[in-house]
Amino acid sequence: MFRDRFWWSLILSIPVVIFSPMVAHLLGYHLPAFPGSTWIPPVLGTIIFVYGGTPFLKGGWKELKSRQPGMMLLIAMAITVAFVASWVTTLGLGGFDLDFWWELALLVTIMLLGHWLEMRALGAASSALDALAALLPDEAEKVIDGTTRTVAISELVVDDVVLVRAGARVPADGTILDGAAEFDEAMITGESRPVFRDTGDKVVAGTVATDNTVRIRVEATGGDTALAGIQRMVADAQESSSRAQALADRAAALLFWFALISALITAVVWTIIGSPDDAVVRTVTVLVIACPHALGLAIPLVIAISSERAAKSGVLIKDRMALERMRTIDVVLFDKTGTLTEGAHAVTGVAAAVGVTEGELLALAAAAEADSEHPVARAIVAAAAAHPEASRRQIRATGFRAASGRGVRATVDGAEILVGGPNMLREFNLTTPAELTDTTSAWTGRGAGVLHIVRDGQIIGAVAVEDKIRPESRAAVKALQDRGVKVAMITGDAQQVAHAVGQDLGIDEVFAEVLPQDKDTKVTQLQERGLSVAMVGDGVNDAPALTRAEVGIAIGAGTDVAMESAGVVLASDDPRAVLSMIELSQASYRKMIQNLIWASGYNILAVPLAAGVLASIGFVLSPAVGAILMSASTIVVALNAQLLRHIDLDPAHLAPTESKEEHTTPTPASTAVH
Repeated sequence: MFRDRFWWSLILSIPVVIFSPMVAHLLGYHLPAFPGSTWIPPVLGTIIFVYGGTPFLKGGWKELKSRQPGMMLLIAMAITVAFVASWVTTLGLGGFDLDFWWELALLVTIMLLGHWLEMRALGAASSALDALAALLPDEAEKVIDGTTRTVAISELVVDDVVLVRAGARVPADGTILDGAAEFDEAMITGESRPVFRDTGDKVVAGTVATDNTVRIRVEATGGDTALAGIQRMVADAQESSSRAQALADRAAALLFWFALISALITAVVWTIIGSPDDAVVRTVTVLVIACPHALGLAIPLVIAISSERAAKSGVLIKDRMALERMRTIDVVLFDKTGTLTEGAHAVTGVAAAVGVTEGELLALAAAAEADSEHPVARAIVAAAAAHPEASRRQIRATGFRAASGRGVRATVDGAEILVGGPNMLREFNLTTPAELTDTTSAWTGRGAGVLHIVRDGQIIGAVAVEDKIRPESRAAVKALQDRGVKVAMITGDAQQVAHAVGQDLGIDEVFAEVLPQDKDTKVTQLQERGLSVAMVGDGVNDAPALTRAEVGIAIGAGTDVAMESAGVVLASDDPRAVLSMIELSQASYRKMIQNLIWASGYNILAVPLAAGVLASIGFVLSPAVGAILMSASTIVVALNAQLLRHIDLDPAHLAPTESKEEHTTPTPASTAVH
């Protein structure tokens, strides 16, 4: 809307300016004369006022009714006064020379440009709630008398039984009645690994059964589901954070009162000294030039250029207030999995029993896992492919079978190979050999997932599977702390896992074993301690926390909901990009302040001169000179904003990694269930 009105107003403004007597006098050219030429400025100026000025008139009226004057009321006041004064002059009423048609046209056009740039920089309104709703399936398979019937999820009620097939989403919160499966809960928890759920376990609407079909008794539907609860938290957080007032609006509010009081004083003083005509001319001039083009462009230009610079650096700014607030952040709260860590499993330790080499152990395990799609299986296969000895052994498995939550079984080189975790050992009454106990205990102590490899009923070794810290995380944490910003981490992992990661990275505060619905609460707790919080996350359960925080930053590789709920989206998974955001926030805020000082400073000087404070010595600022100064102010603001293009936002420069060793350091992760 602002774009269309800008282009049409710009086209109509050209003849208004060309046929303006004031502009012709300033530039020293003769006006083209033909029948009706004198009516071009008033007719086109009126069209511009009505068509281009309507958004400002409506916005000004709204601000007036709410008693919260801001930019819209300031613009509405200026263009209305210019419109009325110009028609008074055009109709020859009172003998006043207040031809502001060209100034009115340019004022409306430039203000439309500023708001268009601002709206384009802000982007579309957040659709986080729609993205959350999209996680639910439209239909469910309801079990009735042993058969299934497809129904809309709105028809489900508590105690209904539904069938969820492998690869399908759970339609409602409930408890598994029959079957067991691994559920992909990444859209709810942000965690990368599937979670095993057996008969009697609870499941959440929106999650996916990855490998088996289960029957679920419905316990909550519609607005009572956990997903609906997250939706409500997002909505509440959005509402609470939308009340902030932008910097330009605060400046405009002050300028409105300054202009209005100055105009009243001007009218009263000139009337008292016996010059009512001068009182009208001076008052109108004050009100018109009180709305400088520069103020309308000061913030939008900075936002537009900042957004462009950020995008080129892999940072998408969705909320201008996020850009302003980032410079004041006291603590950055990182979600662990997929943010500080890679969110993918990797083999970080191999322990072979006596008589078995590491290469042989990995080769057997990889062969057994080759047909599995489980993340842990892929990690073992990748480790074997990278191992010199294991990669040379070309062995294949037959008779592959998976047991959800326990492990896999296959025949390799004529031997039965089992690969699995603690559940498998309990099922087959196996005990870890003494020569492996110390190693596996150390792995377990630091939170690693431990998988044992069994050949014909004997444990022949074990591997540690862990999530790995991103190579850039340590540099990001150190760089933030060097800037005086605290770093906190939040995760659903066990205490020993979370604190091991926190200690490894040097994080200031760790929140462990946090349930998905409680992340929002942790942000609130930090805020209650007087801290300004930036939250970095990638999961649906992060959405309320992202919105509640002063600045929500979503990892671009995360879920759609997290990205829609955040004010900033990082296109990459490099946590150092947070530094880019802080650097840009500080630089852009400096430019905003500089531009506002220049734009407002012009008013502070020009308005008293236009009011006639120096009339006693023969100097009065004419409307023409005021218009020239206004244009010069706009040019200065535009050039100053362009300097933002030269700042360095490269995360590698802002937070360089210290050594290559950091790229291979394993970090504790949740114990993998395989």
